Amino acid sequence: MSEDNSPLIRTDIPHSARIWNYWMGGKDYYEIDRIAGDAGIEVDPDITTMAVQSRQFLIRAVTYLAGEVGIRQFLDIGTGLPTMQNTHQVAQSVAPESKVVYVDNDPLVLTHARALLTSTTPEGVTTYVDSDYHFPEQIIADARNVLNFNEPIAVMFMGVLGHAKSYDELLRIVHTVLDAVPAGSHLVMWDGSDDSPAYVTLCENYTGTGGTPYVPRPQAQIRAVFDGLDLVEPGFTSITQWRAADTEVGETRPISAYGAVARKV
Repeated sequence: MSEDNSPLIRTDIPHSARIWNYWMGGKDYYEIDRIAGDAGIEVDPDITTMAVQSRQFLIRAVTYLAGEVGIRQFLDIGTGLPTMQNTHQVAQSVAPESKVVYVDNDPLVLTHARALLTSTTPEGVTTYVDSDYHFPEQIIADARNVLNFNEPIAVMFMGVLGHAKSYDELLRIVHTVLDAVPAGSHLVMWDGSDDSPAYVTLCENYTGTGGTPYVPRPQAQIRAVFDGLDLVEPGFTSITQWRAADTEVGETRPISAYGAVARKV
């Protein structure tokens, strides 16, 4: 990764977004992130599968929403570093007029935003909002500058809700955003579960490096985030099993990462 002289970007401690980028086969990481990433793989060899398959789940979910449901607005909260086939690229490949708002308050992510925006279709809109997902009211206010909250919106939390300090806080964040969007909107969400001891240890070890803590939660708690919504088939499942196809990239055996797509009624 090229050097970045921004005083806000720390290169002396591992960074979760850069490590995740490394696990996904990207190039936007530093040596300290590679070392931490390799240490994580030793603890939990499934972590690279989780990273790759999380993007495959995103591709399938966004393709379904843009293609079969007709969603034209996407709010991707806690998006992380851009890699390949990002939300706007997938949505706009199906429906070029799609509007996508990415939300992140990470200076590293925001540094990469300008380059990513150049791949927006002429008919579409892609933008970034510099905001912390712990403040969903601010996210909604900022997103209203681009998205029409009278029309359905796909709200996305892709492997980020473990940063919530408590489960109650997690639910407050999600419900605040969902309360603001109309019927016909969808929630797309996945997260790693504590039913994998290796993944729990990996997260604990990462916290020990000085990184922002990430809390894996029970599968039942992840499932309960969708309470009150209509689950799209095949329902709540391992992300590798959600509408997987024979042509899928990488392994599709079940892993300890669960999610769903669900409709607000």
